[in-house]
Amino acid sequence: MLSVWAEAMAVLPPKLEDINLDFNKMVNESLVFLIRQTAELLYEGQNIAKCMQLSQNIIDFSWEKLNIGTWRDVDKEWKRVFSYGCLFKAVCLCKGGSAVREAIKTCDKGLLMGAAIMDNVLIRLVKVLQNHNNSKKRALEDVGSHQNSSQKRLQAAVPLIKEIRPGTEVPRVHCPSLEHFRAQYLIPQKPVILQGIVDHWPAVRDCKWSVEYINEIAGCRTVPVELGSCYTDDEWSQTLMTVAEFIDKYILHQEEGNPIGYLAQHQLFEQIPELKQDIQIPDYCCLGDMDEDEITINAWFGPMGTISPLHQDPQHNFLTQVVGQKYIRLYSPEQTPKLYPHPTQLLHNTSQVDVENPDLLTFPEFEMDDFQECILSPGEVLFIPVNHWHYIRSLNISFSVSFWWS
Repeated sequence: MLSVWAEAMAVLPPKLEDINLDFNKMVNESLVFLIRQTAELLYEGQNIAKCMQLSQNIIDFSWEKLNIGTWRDVDKEWKRVFSYGCLFKAVCLCKGGSAVREAIKTCDKGLLMGAAIMDNVLIRLVKVLQNHNNSKKRALEDVGSHQNSSQKRLQAAVPLIKEIRPGTEVPRVHCPSLEHFRAQYLIPQKPVILQGIVDHWPAVRDCKWSVEYINEIAGCRTVPVELGSCYTDDEWSQTLMTVAEFIDKYILHQEEGNPIGYLAQHQLFEQIPELKQDIQIPDYCCLGDMDEDEITINAWFGPMGTISPLHQDPQHNFLTQVVGQKYIRLYSPEQTPKLYPHPTQLLHNTSQVDVENPDLLTFPEFEMDDFQECILSPGEVLFIPVNHWHYIRSLNISFSVSFWWS
């Protein structure tokens, strides 16, 4: 069996000359020289300590560039530089064979903050590293000790909420034809719950997405986690942690009084392709103007009580429930003035109103009765038309997938 170092080096091109280390003028020549020097040391495989130090220098320098100004204004070349630094450091960490988990964490940082390089080499490297992750068995055994309790929590009855009132429930339709969906719901912009259209997904058909399964394939991966029941809270923040840490702290052992942790990420399925293999883009997205690779796929994984405040999105949304249930309330775009959007540009698409406990003295025009609502269950897909306001609350442990398209 090859060593983790040998397998990691096998992911790279056979020759150093095959690596594209050309950058635009945004990256100064001294840094380009440093990157090439680091690559040479890596291929020589001798002075790994110096290679590691130079890799960290590349990461630190490019990290500063990534955090100057707004993210959309960051030049892609700096993201490439950051990814190369993470790649070189991750491979260096493999030399002794004892820092595999740290190498995986380094790759994940490159995947989250960098740009794709060398035909997604970081994803291919992670696959090699996961096979050598000596802590995987221990992580599985740790989760296994909670198996019975976690399965019960996944299958727990829905907590009591007020009943869905007659006349407000979002309609349901089973496997409509593309033309029927387009004519009856897409063109008139009407919300609808589609049933039976994701029954073939392995995640749904085989009920694969248990806590144990997610921990098994992704437990050692580092992901961004939101802390706080909803993003408008003053205490809301974000942090990086492994999926195993997130599951242990916020899914299996959420303590009363502590902030809720929520995994909400649009890169998760690119970062962890094993999860992406369990789902498929709904056929109805072909009615839009976007190519398949332009559709944004989001993951939403969290405990009971997680809330998405009333907000609207700039694209159509197929919100697909895989695990657990969610209570959802929808308002049409015509009601926007009575929903009191935040005046700031950052939150202009989010209402100031707590829709389940509104302050009518502060927001007297808020419409209490003119809405649609539903409880979304596993295997159901809610079509939320563009700019439709929607409020979401998880009724138990929940994993949803949303597809944003135009």
